[in-house]
Amino acid sequence: MKIKNFFPVLLAVIGSFMVIQTIYAQNAVTSTVVPPADFFGFQPGTDRELFNYEKLIDYLKVLDSGSDRLKLVEIGLSPMLRQMYVAFISSAENIRDLERLREINRRLAMDPDIPASELESMITTGKVFVLTTLSLHSNEVAPAQAAPLIAYDLVTTGDPQKLEWLDRVVWMMVPTHNPDGMDMMVEHYMKYRGTKYEGSTMPGVYHKYAGHDNNRDFITLSLSDTRAVSSIYSHDWFPQVMVDKHQMGPTGVRYFVPPPHDPIAENIDAGIWNWVGVFGSNMINDMTADGLKGIAQRFMFDDYWPGSTETCKWKNVISFLTEGAGVQIASPVYIEPGELRVYGKGLSEYKKSINMPEVWPGGWWRLSDLVSYEISSTFSILKTASCYDKSILKFRNELCCSEVEKGKTQAPYFYIIPLQQHDQGELVRLVNLLREHNISVCQLTRDMEVQNSLYNKGDVVISLSQAFRPFIKEIMERQDYPVRHYSPDGEIIKPYDITSWSLPLQRGINAVEVNYPQEVLYEALEPISADFNLKGSSPASFDKIILSVEQNESYALAFLAYSLGLKVERLTASAVTEGSVYSPGGFVIHAGNNVSQVLKECSTDPIYISETTTLPVEPFHVPRIGLVESWFHDADAGWTRLIFDQYHIPFQVIRPGDFGTADLAKDYDVIVFPGEDKSILMSGKYKMGDEYFPTSYPPEFTKGMGDQGMEKLMTFLDNGGILVSWGESTELFAGPLIIKRNDTQKEDFKLPFRDISSTLKDQKVYCPGSLLKVNLIKDHPLTAGMPSQIGVFTRGTPVFATQIPIFDMDRRVIATYAEKDVLMSGYCENEEKLANQAVMIWLKKGKGQLVLFGFNPQFRASTQGTYKLLFNALLLNPLDK
Repeated sequence: MKIKNFFPVLLAVIGSFMVIQTIYAQNAVTSTVVPPADFFGFQPGTDRELFNYEKLIDYLKVLDSGSDRLKLVEIGLSPMLRQMYVAFISSAENIRDLERLREINRRLAMDPDIPASELESMITTGKVFVLTTLSLHSNEVAPAQAAPLIAYDLVTTGDPQKLEWLDRVVWMMVPTHNPDGMDMMVEHYMKYRGTKYEGSTMPGVYHKYAGHDNNRDFITLSLSDTRAVSSIYSHDWFPQVMVDKHQMGPTGVRYFVPPPHDPIAENIDAGIWNWVGVFGSNMINDMTADGLKGIAQRFMFDDYWPGSTETCKWKNVISFLTEGAGVQIASPVYIEPGELRVYGKGLSEYKKSINMPEVWPGGWWRLSDLVSYEISSTFSILKTASCYDKSILKFRNELCCSEVEKGKTQAPYFYIIPLQQHDQGELVRLVNLLREHNISVCQLTRDMEVQNSLYNKGDVVISLSQAFRPFIKEIMERQDYPVRHYSPDGEIIKPYDITSWSLPLQRGINAVEVNYPQEVLYEALEPISADFNLKGSSPASFDKIILSVEQNESYALAFLAYSLGLKVERLTASAVTEGSVYSPGGFVIHAGNNVSQVLKECSTDPIYISETTTLPVEPFHVPRIGLVESWFHDADAGWTRLIFDQYHIPFQVIRPGDFGTADLAKDYDVIVFPGEDKSILMSGKYKMGDEYFPTSYPPEFTKGMGDQGMEKLMTFLDNGGILVSWGESTELFAGPLIIKRNDTQKEDFKLPFRDISSTLKDQKVYCPGSLLKVNLIKDHPLTAGMPSQIGVFTRGTPVFATQIPIFDMDRRVIATYAEKDVLMSGYCENEEKLANQAVMIWLKKGKGQLVLFGFNPQFRASTQGTYKLLFNALLLNPLDK
C-alpha cells in the first residue's frame, strides 16, 4: 500500500472501531449488578469451592432485581419442599413481552388451524425459547455452578452478537432440576473437604427418593420436581428447543454433544432428528473453535426411550443432552494418557476419529475446565437458535399440523379404554396422568360398535389426531425394540436403558387400539375437562364401607384409615352386598370422625353398608416394616420408600451396618430387601466374580450386615418373621444358611430353591428391562386381588427352581412365566427358555416366611399392575396366628 493512501484508511478503521465501541457501550448494562465472584466470594468453578442451592437462587434474585433482562419465575416445589424456579434471560423488550410470546408458543405448538396471515405474523414476531435444565444428577455439579457466570454475562453484555441472540431467543434456565440433591451434595463435599475423603461419593441417594433415577420419571410423573419441569414444556411455555446438561466419568471423552448413537425412537419425526444434528454440529464446531478438545458425537448415548427430561422430544421439542467429563465433585483430577479410554457405542478406541476429531491428551482436569465447556456449549446453542429462529418457529407449527393429520390418516387412530377394568382406580389415575401430559382425553357420549366390538357410554377414548401424537402412541402401544446391528447380521446394538414403558400394560389396563378410520367416533366424544374420577356422592349416613381387593387404591385407603384411628377389617371370604361380590381380602372401614379424609381420596365408589349387615371379617393389622436401604445410592429402595409414602404404609429404614446391633424381632414383623447386590448388603463392598473392590464412600458408610447381622436376620426368621426380597438381594437367601439359637445350638439348612439365571444366561437369554407374561396361582393370600395372568417388569434375573423340602421347610411357586409368547413388550432374546420357569416363590422355614420376587414389583413407581403382590407380601398373616 502506498504511504499516501495509508492514513485515510487508518482513519476510517479507527472511526469504525470507535463507532462499534460506542454501540457496545450503549448496549452494555451499567447497573450495579454484582459479579458472581464478588457475591459468592470465589469465582464459580474454582477448585474445591461450591455454592449451594439457596445461594444460587439468591444470586439470580439479585440479577432479577438489578437487570431488566432476567426474570425469575416459580414453577413448583421439590420433594423436600424447596421452591423451584425457571430464569428467563432475553432482551428487556422480550422480558416485558413474555406473556404475548408465551401465547405465540402455545399456538404454534398446539393449534393446527392458524390462518396463514396470522401464522406469518407469529413467526415474524415470535422468539425461539430454549429451555436448559441443569444438574439433574446432583453429583454432576458443573452445569449449576456455571449458571451464574452465564447469566451474569448475558444480563450485562454489550457484545453485539450476544445482544442479537437475546433479541431473537429467550433462554429459559432451570438453575437445578434437583434442589434437594444439590444441597445434599454440597453439604457432603464441604464436610470432607480438606480430609483424605475429599471428593468421596455421597452416601445415600441425592434426592428424597429417586437419586439418579430422577431422570427416569418423565412418563409416570411420580416426583414433584419432575412434574414442575414437565409442565414447562407440556402446559405452560412450550419451548421449541430443550437441552438437559449432565456429566459422566472422568476418564473418557471430555464432552458429548448430539446427535446420539443408534437406536433412535421411531415415533419421532425425522425433522426433529435433523435439527438435533444441526445443534450438535454447531456445538462441536463452536467449541473446537473456542480451543476445547475431546468433544464427541454419536457416542454411547442412544435416544430411543422416553422417561428422561428429553421426553419432550415426543412432544415435538428439539431436545438433546450434553455430558461433560466429571471431576471429584469439585476437586481436580490428574489423568494419565494411558488411563483415557472409551467404551460403548460410537468409539472403540480413544483415538482421533470422525466422532471425536480433536483428542484431549490428558493431564489436569478441573471444575473450571468443565465450566468453560458448559459456557461454550450454552452460547453455541443460543447462537444456533438465533441463526435459525424463524425456521425453528415455522417447523414447530408444521410439526403440529403434520402430527394432527397423521392421527387422521395413519393407524392407530384411537385408543379406547373401557370403564370396566380389573382395577378401575388405575384407569382413573391413567386418565389424569394423560391429562397432566396435556393429552386430550374424551368419553363416549353413547353406546356404539367399533371394530366389531361394543363399547359403552362413558368409555374413555384418546384420539391420535393431536399435536402430541408421538407421545400418545409411544406410551400407549406395546414396545418393540428397534433392533440395529453394528454390521449386517452381526452383534445387536444393545439398549442404554430399559425397553418397555407401555402405561396400559404396566398398569394392567385393557386399552384397545383402533387401526381403522372411525369418523363416527369424532361425533360421539365429549372431552374430559376436569380431574377425572368414577365416584358419586356419599350417603348422609352409613356404618361402614367395603373396598375391593382388586384395586391398588383400596390398600392405600386401608392404611390411611388405620393411621387415622378408624376401625379396619378384611374380608375372610367372599361377600355379596348391594348386588356386588367382594373377594376375600377386601377391606372394610368403619365410619368415624376421620372417615371423610378416606372418602376424599377415593377415585371410585366404595360400597356403603348399614350396621345390620354381617360380614365375614378379621381385624386388619398393620405390620411393623423395616426397609433395608444401603448407603450405595440405593435408588430401588428409594422408589420403594416413595410408594410406601404414597400408600400411607408406615416403615423404618434399616441400614445394612445396623443389623449387628439391632433387635429385629423386637422392632419388626416384616423386613423388606429391595434389589441390591449381596456383596454390598453383606460386606459393604463391590464384588465382581471372586474379587472385591474398594468403594469411594467414607468408611463409616461401608459397613455391611456381616456374619453377625445375617445371624440376627436368621433369628428373626426363626422367630416367625417375614422376609420380602426381590432382584439381586434374593441371593442372600440362596445356598447354606445358619440359625444360631444359643452358644451350643445351631442349625445348618438350605432353603428349597436355587437361582438358575446363570444357566439361562449360558443359553443366551437376554432381557434388558422388558415386560414379560406370567401366570399366577389362584386362591393364595399373595395373589389376592390379582388376575390370573399379568405382565411383570424384569431384566431377566433371578429365575427360580424349587426343590422338594425337608424338615420344617416348605415352598410354593406363586408365579411362572407363560408357556408361549412370554414377551409382552420390549425385547428378549430366547424368551422360550423362560417358559414355565418360576419367577415368584413363597418359602417357609419353621415359623418364618420368605417371599422372593424375580422381578421388581414396584419398578421406578411405574408397574402398578404388580403393586398388589408387594402389598400382599407385607400383609401376610404370621404362621403362628
